[in-house]
Amino acid sequence: MQRFWIGLGALAGLTAVAIAAFTAHGLHGLDQARLAVMHSAVEMQIWHALALLACGLWAPSGGRLANGAGGAFALGLLLFCGSLYIVALYELDLGVVAPVGGTLLLLGWALLGLSAVVARKRP
Repeated sequence: MQRFWIGLGALAGLTAVAIAAFTAHGLHGLDQARLAVMHSAVEMQIWHALALLACGLWAPSGGRLANGAGGAFALGLLLFCGSLYIVALYELDLGVVAPVGGTLLLLGWALLGLSAVVARKRP
């Protein structure tokens, strides 16, 4: 799973930079409120791309909890950031999708922290 989380983190980082560039250079027609939503989504995506990289680096020591954190981060990114992008670009109301995604991101941080607490020291 180590390579998977690192690869997924790199993909999330790459797409965050691409979306940031698209927002800065291609979305001149959006009002300030919708642009602010895009910027928030990009910021959350880039931070959680780094979290996925951390899961990949920590997975050999963190075990199932670190892998669970990676899964929560990945699904949370898709739901939270994805729903914010859709809201900003299309003004669609997706109901509880963003809060569920945000809760998954919180769960990811909790699992990552817990994995550090319960990890066994290697000789």
